[in-house]
Amino acid sequence: MRGAMRTVELTDELAALLGRVQPSLEKATSETAVLELYRRGIISSGKAGELLGMDRFDFVRYADKLGIPYFRMDKEEWEAEKATVDAWPEP
Repeated sequence: MRGAMRTVELTDELAALLGRVQPSLEKATSETAVLELYRRGIISSGKAGELLGMDRFDFVRYADKLGIPYFRMDKEEWEAEKATVDAWPEP
């Protein structure tokens, strides 16, 4: 998916650091932006995968390798989920 051309100014140092992530500065910048939008919860894993040209599950695995979790629950949410599962009857 190609969009309109946008210009972003980067310092030489930042450009060099992004170049260590991926040889193509354009791809490295796009990937970094998509990962950050996903990490902040602004876009879904499906949308992030679409923007990066991969399917949702490949994106989730990739994000996980980078330390970005798929599940984002606080302690109370995890406890509520656990209580729900614990309340299920035995098969």
